Amino acid sequence: MSKIFIDTNILVYTLDSKDPRKQAKARGIMRKVVNMHQPVISTQVLKEFYVVATTKMKADRIIVKNIIHNFSNIEIVQNDLELIEQAIDISVISQLSFWDSLIIAAAEKAKCKYIFSEDLNSGQTFRGVMVVNPFEEEDMAE
Repeated sequence: MSKIFIDTNILVYTLDSKDPRKQAKARGIMRKVVNMHQPVISTQVLKEFYVVATTKMKADRIIVKNIIHNFSNIEIVQNDLELIEQAIDISVISQLSFWDSLIIAAAEKAKCKYIFSEDLNSGQTFRGVMVVNPFEEEDMAE
């Protein structure tokens, strides 16, 4: 069973009713990843998800907290000093933002095969982890 790192935007789309097509796709992606793979997120993803859901999407904070509580069965990578230093290295070498580099470092630390993200360039591989935009790829989660 391969590990797949889930970026914040995938989680946000599961709540975003403004784009029903992306919402349905994101929910399908999460179902497949949970059922057929081992999903991984990081503390960064949890924080970003909470902030976007409660500020930009105006979702109820207690409901979002309950959603986050349901992630307790998902592997969560802690952002520690070593991970931050790795992210800085990735950022410098790959010319990526620090925040994107922190996602890559977390995925590498968890030994993920893929990062599912809409923000990074699909098809690129960083430190052995391939980026996939699951909104473009039909069968990557299968």
